Amino acid sequence: MKLKDFIILFGVIGIVLMMIIPIPVLLLDVLIILNISIALMILLIAMNTKEALDFSIFPAVLLITTLFRLALNISTTRNILQHAEAGEVVATFGSWVGGGQIAIGFIVFLILVVVQFIVITKGSERVAEVAARFTLDAMPGKQMSIDADLNAGLINEQQAKERRSKIEREADFYGAMDGASKFVKGDAIAAIIMLIINLIGGFVIGMTVHGFSFQESLETFSILTIGDGLVSQIPALLISTSAGLIVTRAASDGNLAEDVTSQLFKYPKLLYVAAGTIGLLGFTPIGIMRTFPFAIILAVGGWYMHKAINKQQEQEDMLVEEQQIEEVRSPESVISLLQVDPIEFEFGYGLIPLADAQQGGDLLDRIIMIRRQCALELGLVVPVIRIRDNIQLKPNEYVIKIKGNLVARGDLLLNHYLAMSPGFEDESVVGIETMEPAFGLPAIWIDEQMKERAELSGYTVVDPPSVVATHLTEVVKRHAHELIGRQEAKVLVENVKESYPALIDELIPSILTIGDVQKVLAKLLREKVSIRDLVTIFEALADHGHYTKDPDILTEYVRQALSRQITQQFSSGNDTLRVITVGPQLEKKIAESVQQTDQGSYIALDPVSTQQIYQRLNEHVSKQIQSGQQPVVLASPTIRMYLRQIVERTMQDVPVLSYSELEPNIEVQSVGVVNL
Repeated sequence: MKLKDFIILFGVIGIVLMMIIPIPVLLLDVLIILNISIALMILLIAMNTKEALDFSIFPAVLLITTLFRLALNISTTRNILQHAEAGEVVATFGSWVGGGQIAIGFIVFLILVVVQFIVITKGSERVAEVAARFTLDAMPGKQMSIDADLNAGLINEQQAKERRSKIEREADFYGAMDGASKFVKGDAIAAIIMLIINLIGGFVIGMTVHGFSFQESLETFSILTIGDGLVSQIPALLISTSAGLIVTRAASDGNLAEDVTSQLFKYPKLLYVAAGTIGLLGFTPIGIMRTFPFAIILAVGGWYMHKAINKQQEQEDMLVEEQQIEEVRSPESVISLLQVDPIEFEFGYGLIPLADAQQGGDLLDRIIMIRRQCALELGLVVPVIRIRDNIQLKPNEYVIKIKGNLVARGDLLLNHYLAMSPGFEDESVVGIETMEPAFGLPAIWIDEQMKERAELSGYTVVDPPSVVATHLTEVVKRHAHELIGRQEAKVLVENVKESYPALIDELIPSILTIGDVQKVLAKLLREKVSIRDLVTIFEALADHGHYTKDPDILTEYVRQALSRQITQQFSSGNDTLRVITVGPQLEKKIAESVQQTDQGSYIALDPVSTQQIYQRLNEHVSKQIQSGQQPVVLASPTIRMYLRQIVERTMQDVPVLSYSELEPNIEVQSVGVVNL
């Protein structure tokens, strides 16, 4: 053991012996002054700690100082009752604090006891109790946060160990403070009991043992009792205040003085208000001479603080500006420019009211609904659509970009409506001729006065926000296959894994990779087949992925698994599906033109045959469109994907189905045959 260990050991033993062995008066004065010094030092340390764990030994110190103070109380009580004296320190406090009047000193002592017992001690006890409870309740969450940071690589194992140790020490500290605060409370109660004992016992012993008169005994023992109470309660008050400061300190970057100056005087304008209020009090009977000096001090302080804050703000702005300049000069500054938004919607300044909610624009709300609609119809999580104005565009023009490339554009007239005819023109409906941007249909822009007449004539009348929403929705659907990459596919896979872990564990990565799954999903979206039923899609991939890794063939197997969905999608709930079939000669020609390579298979038709297919198919598709029906091409499963490769070059919106993709209960009616 070291010397300091022996000092602490013998010090605690000496405190216990003080309660039994009589202490000389001179030594008692020294110990009382030492008690006051220790209490003052503890208060200063508590004020300068940044967090509670900086003074983690405080609960033990609180116990030792309380024991030391009680030992001094017992020693002074023994001397007061035995010798009618307790040293110069006690006598001075008893006579000096009361100003020579026993009643005043007694009242001051009672006030100190009440303040400590009811206000400080009670408050510190409650704060320590609540802090201990909240610290224990927050431990699991803090531990999980540390584990998450460790797993993410934000901290290493040593840092995680230090953080866990700190959390445990915080819980132990506040738990110890909860118990240690009871010592201070008991000390205040003991001081009141000793006061009564010293006063009554000393008064009786003074007249019976020491031979004092009634007046002399009352005066002597009252002064000594009050002095003894004061020299013990003043250190107790300091230590109680220290306990309150320790347990009420929140997390901060400085000590108490720094926090007070930085937070309490953070708002100089409020000092002006306080100065004005104090100045107005001078016009009351209080007097101007008493209030104006304080008002001037507050106003001058607020001015200096305001000046200092402005200077600090200027320095921070200059520092930020310098950092921005350095970032621009640094080679890494161009990395942020490489980011490409998946979907962008840019518009001219004349269309700003569409996106400005303060001007009644609801474009943002409509985009939210578009994302919800695409999720329900296609099963695709549409990325965030970036909206911005572009002064390089015409005032009423807008463009839609996919991954930075322009894919669609249109023009709007905000104070007009877009009217599309029902198939026949009404000469009474006049407006500005244009084209409907989503489907390319002829239309006219009409004003508010012409709207009612157009509706009565059977025209479809749409407001500009609806035009934009429809156009944006169609663009997203048409380019949905470009919006799903490996990262987006992984998100969908992880979502399914939460409910079907066995399926995903079997499929990925033992059978297929994320890239293989993404290619199949993209091919389905390219033909506007919803991928919302991911469980069925992944089941089909798991069944057939052992035999082939070709995404085209896997897509055909998935389409067959989704036969009920595809049938309902293109039959629109009807029992009869009208289709354009492929003749046997054409099927044979396509089957003979398939070329097999290491990268997969593709169709290689001669230009003459390809042109004939386009002409025949275009004739039947035009008839279907004119009759108001959706054209659907039906082929055998062996050539479906090759026929689709031919059709999508000129008629991307015409679906190509195979017989195996239709449910047996659906009636298929051929409205035309495409043949060579």
